[in-house]
Amino acid sequence: MATAITLGASTVLGAATNLKARDSDITPITVKGNAFFKGSDRFYMRGVDYQPGGSSDLSDPIADADGCKRDIKNFKELGLNTIRVYSVDNSKDHDECMNALAEAGIYLVLDVNTPKYSINRAEPEMSYNDVYLQYIFATMEKFAKYDNTLAFFSGNEVINDGPSSKAAPYVKAVTRDMRTFLRSRKLREVPVGYSAADVDTNRLEMAEYMNCGSDDERSDFFAFNDYSWCDPSSFTTSGWDQKVKNFTGYGLPLFLSEYGCNINTRKFQEVKALYSTEMTPVYSGGLVYEYTEAGNKYGLVKISGDTVTTNKDYDALKTAFDGTKNPTGNGGYNSTGGASGCPKMQKPNWDVDSDSLPAMPAPAKKYLTEGAGKGDGFAGKGSQNAGTKSSGTATQGSGEVAAATGSGSAASSTSSTGAAASLKPFQFSFAPATVGLVTFLSTVFGASFILL
Repeated sequence: MATAITLGASTVLGAATNLKARDSDITPITVKGNAFFKGSDRFYMRGVDYQPGGSSDLSDPIADADGCKRDIKNFKELGLNTIRVYSVDNSKDHDECMNALAEAGIYLVLDVNTPKYSINRAEPEMSYNDVYLQYIFATMEKFAKYDNTLAFFSGNEVINDGPSSKAAPYVKAVTRDMRTFLRSRKLREVPVGYSAADVDTNRLEMAEYMNCGSDDERSDFFAFNDYSWCDPSSFTTSGWDQKVKNFTGYGLPLFLSEYGCNINTRKFQEVKALYSTEMTPVYSGGLVYEYTEAGNKYGLVKISGDTVTTNKDYDALKTAFDGTKNPTGNGGYNSTGGASGCPKMQKPNWDVDSDSLPAMPAPAKKYLTEGAGKGDGFAGKGSQNAGTKSSGTATQGSGEVAAATGSGSAASSTSSTGAAASLKPFQFSFAPATVGLVTFLSTVFGASFILL
């Protein structure tokens, strides 16, 4: 399925030269301990995943100002404060939509990858290269200026079974590089994290991995897709109680990057649980899959030209949100946060035998001082087999090469810090038709953006 960080324990998001809509209620979101905050108030995501057209007809909904403004009316009616977009064209302008979203009080969680510019789980070493990093850095430069950019996803479902866990160091290295780029370019330090697949195989190990090591290498948050609550269900029947137990004490903000099982009639009974004090000490809300119907029976609306028709799932979600308030106070969050221990290799589920990360590819380090430059957008040639790959592992806490691997020279990578990767071509997952089918498709095709 298209499934599921702090600079150390806490990240404060600066706001230099950012765009802010007039009279909007937008304050850059910060990370404190294992929670998000809007000023001094705990922030819970109430959102939907938003990619009209899906992966079969890829388009940039944030560049479509008219469509964006059309859909904001429904976002407001649903009571949303967040949308997730899986891919944007970094050659286009996004000011009009982002300001319209800000005026509506809506934040954006953005995947920086596209089907052509992403980490290929089958060939992570080759796909982690300078051409790929230039593309995602260009996307970040576009969106870090907006106060309502809440977070960046460095990858989506790259790891979806035991064997694919070999790509985890590259996923983590990308997150490090993204966070390093923001700091080096003196951009607002938008939180960077990873969206994990809805698989029990190594979800917890991946969460621990993204939160272990030096502060520079740790993520800012962790998210995963979760379709285990299928109405009629409950906190215990769904197994959500065990997930809360497993993640109790986890030091990073945690949220559901996709949820909303459609095996039975959707009543969104899980909304009440998600925003209850049974879960808020660990979770910071989530994003419903998905806004637009794409033939998979997950959509809340159908779009035909300029006409948007809502359905019974839309009504059920509105009723659920209307009837569920956030907890008062801080929701019982863990104010101190803290790093996890790195998981030990345990084949076949977790095939990572070292805590070392790949060094940033040498040609990419110029982007830290010169900027990323123009993005190639959806028309670009792609990065899967282009560019220069990493020449060695990095010294812990930096992207500098510690030891060459193979015949590569020890070309240094400046002070990269962190981790994470992205999706492989056509991993643009837009969640499951059924849990089993999506898991199968994800295994075959990759991280996210599965064609259903």
